Amino acid sequence: MSLHTRICDIFGIEYPIILAGMGGASNPELAAAVSNAGGLGVLGAATCHPDQLREWIARTRSLTDRPFGVDTLLPASVRRGAAGDGAKAASGPSPADELPELKKFTAEFMEREGLGAFPFAEPGKPRSFMEDLGNLFSKEVFEAQMEVVIEQKVPVYAAGLGNPGPWVDRLHDQGTVVLSVVGAVRHARKAVESGVDVIVAQGHDAGGHNSPVGTMALVPQVVDAAGDVPVLAAGGIGDGRGVAAALMLGAEGAWLGTAFLAAEEAAIEDYQKKALVEANEEGTVISRSVTGKPARLIRNSWARAWEESEFEPLPMPFQSILAGPVQATAMQQKRGDIAPGFAGQGIGMIDAVRPAAEILREIVEGAERTLERAPGFHANPS
Repeated sequence: MSLHTRICDIFGIEYPIILAGMGGASNPELAAAVSNAGGLGVLGAATCHPDQLREWIARTRSLTDRPFGVDTLLPASVRRGAAGDGAKAASGPSPADELPELKKFTAEFMEREGLGAFPFAEPGKPRSFMEDLGNLFSKEVFEAQMEVVIEQKVPVYAAGLGNPGPWVDRLHDQGTVVLSVVGAVRHARKAVESGVDVIVAQGHDAGGHNSPVGTMALVPQVVDAAGDVPVLAAGGIGDGRGVAAALMLGAEGAWLGTAFLAAEEAAIEDYQKKALVEANEEGTVISRSVTGKPARLIRNSWARAWEESEFEPLPMPFQSILAGPVQATAMQQKRGDIAPGFAGQGIGMIDAVRPAAEILREIVEGAERTLERAPGFHANPS
């Protein structure tokens, strides 16, 4: 049995296995390795400066002659206007009003954990709220990234968050296949109306930003809502059995992240890969402590500190002003107890760090074996 669906024809790939565009992990080397092995590699470019994104695309093309994609974020809270408008839209006190207390909370956490001083609190280094925000996520950066994607005629574009509708026509004019990640049926309907080519139904089991709805429940409902638009399943799918189950739910392929975090090519630290191997199925937690949106992380003391505090994390993108220095410093110090990274509930299936091609091959073979057994589940006629 060959694992082949309509997704393979749409993307021009051998197997309907898509690398999730994981920021900080899905770099050119990992994306190219997945594409070369017959899947679709996707660059996690959410935090890429436009010039870096251009360089990543060129490097990926130097490593593979097969299709690949680029994933960025298009959060509605930022796309509605400038960063300041997003702040005004937040309910209650504005993030700018609360920032001094939250900076103090963050500084105390860093001192308690031995990470050093919170950089924005250091005397002699005044930086405004909006300057810090502008260096992270902003409407201008998101739109500049999209111009690079269009200019470079990337084979596939994936909106990891938000609706790519405003860019669909221009992307299609350049021959780009457009994919949208959704976590609710209503979002899937909007994506279909926007003219996207493929939808990813990403359930609560997934690492990073995900849905409040579990993968098993979400996928068939999105499939029904999507009509003729093919759907990829995501969230907790870590091996071939999960891919086969996704196909039985009506999906035509799978969008996998956590399984490839343990790839040799993945651009995360060795200590983070070690955390993946050592964790079990209970090793993750949903937290807003890093981005401001609910995201599934490997359990860590930063997320726990927010859970135990009196404060609510700021809405995206403001929370990154606080979390960015903590995460960066913890990574420099290889602190797996503070910054182990994002991961889904399939984390317990990871038992070793391996080449991406080997991971993909095992997933494909496992899915084929599972599907070959499927006819045996039919009841014998009485």
